[in-house]
Amino acid sequence: MTILRQPTRAGVRDAAAKIAAILPPTPLFVAPVRGVPVLFKAESLQPIGAFKIRGAWHRLTAIDPAMRDKGVVAYSSGNHAQGVAWAARRLGMPAVIVMPSDAPAAKREATLALGAEVVAYDRMKEDRIRIAGHLAHARGATLVPPFDDPWIIEGQGSLAIEVLTQCAEMKLPDPTRVIVPCGGGGLAAGVTLALPEAQTVIVEPEGWDDVNRSLAAGWIESVGDSPPATACDALQTFQPAQLTFDVLSRRGATGVTVTEAEIRHAQRWAAAKLRLVVEPGGAAALAALLAGKVDPTSDTLVVLSGGNADPQAYARILSGND
Repeated sequence: MTILRQPTRAGVRDAAAKIAAILPPTPLFVAPVRGVPVLFKAESLQPIGAFKIRGAWHRLTAIDPAMRDKGVVAYSSGNHAQGVAWAARRLGMPAVIVMPSDAPAAKREATLALGAEVVAYDRMKEDRIRIAGHLAHARGATLVPPFDDPWIIEGQGSLAIEVLTQCAEMKLPDPTRVIVPCGGGGLAAGVTLALPEAQTVIVEPEGWDDVNRSLAAGWIESVGDSPPATACDALQTFQPAQLTFDVLSRRGATGVTVTEAEIRHAQRWAAAKLRLVVEPGGAAALAALLAGKVDPTSDTLVVLSGGNADPQAYARILSGND
């Protein structure tokens, strides 16, 4: 993909203004972890159940109106898919989403319900970027990646601008550490741009820690040929983009990994303590905090990035039959 420009903090602020014009801010909760009050940003309560609506809106509204009738093509396991479909429907644009055949049924159905066309592919055997690129070229549509795009990164970072306003209103200190679930790094990069003085800690499932490995090595690395199964469909990326890696590495971001059991525990904790439904990928940052892989402080912000949990799997997790 050709990068036309770099994402900026000014762009994040522009995105925040756009999003504030159409959506109310998601709640900012304060809850104790090991006796320390911690901030929680509930992006699981977005209209599509995830933060991805932010980047999608910022990206699609930046498309030349003369090109909008050609529509957009995106690739996603579900949350970016829904964000793009939601924004496209509001703007009257056709949308095609390339989704893995093993994507959660609830996410696929929600994407279809928003009016998008879905094209399935095999996550482990086929290249979603190539498929989406061919579709976009054939239709004259705009390709909208889930993280490898400056507008997407800026849009995701708008949640941190909201947090700063909410902290001021609640008379709380600005966050100096942000713990973020990480797939391709778009959310983490956007938050890092929005909060340049804060430490960013990215959290990935064990075996899918391509961003963490890349940050530690100083260059882009992939997860390898046989990554393990994970419930975190939203965080299954094989390697970060150069764009997201550059932002995170320049700002000194660090990373940790969490186990599937730690993620399930975090989902149960969020339900019991915050009364929130959080999907596996959306609970990764909380899992790292609860597992002691990041210490809680009163100026720590945890992003709960999504709540699109599969109902049957979620019921098993809450009941402990997982």
